[in-house]
Amino acid sequence: MQNAEGTLKKIKEAAKRKILFLPHAIRQMSRPDRMIGTGIVRRIIAQGEVLEDYLDDIRGHSCLMMGFDEERRPVHILCAPRDDYLAIITAYRPSRLEWGKDFKTRKRK
Repeated sequence: MQNAEGTLKKIKEAAKRKILFLPHAIRQMSRPDRMIGTGIVRRIIAQGEVLEDYLDDIRGHSCLMMGFDEERRPVHILCAPRDDYLAIITAYRPSRLEWGKDFKTRKRK
């Protein structure tokens, strides 16, 4: 099992090569209730932390990261490090209905 530090290193290395915003990510980031810019996503890649690591995802390794926008509001991004690029799958503002106070811990149903 890969640790968060190793995953973060893979993410940053992939992002140095290229960052690819998938169509779903662009649609989600552009929603009026979100308005998450590419600069925020890039900052989270550079300074954020890995919350969940999905090593066995059927579509390949992906992970959930968290960081903050300019107004200190939390933002989650789901990304997938690949050999030639970092795919941004989606980005959203986490809800208190699904996440704990720190927005790092998923609430269990």
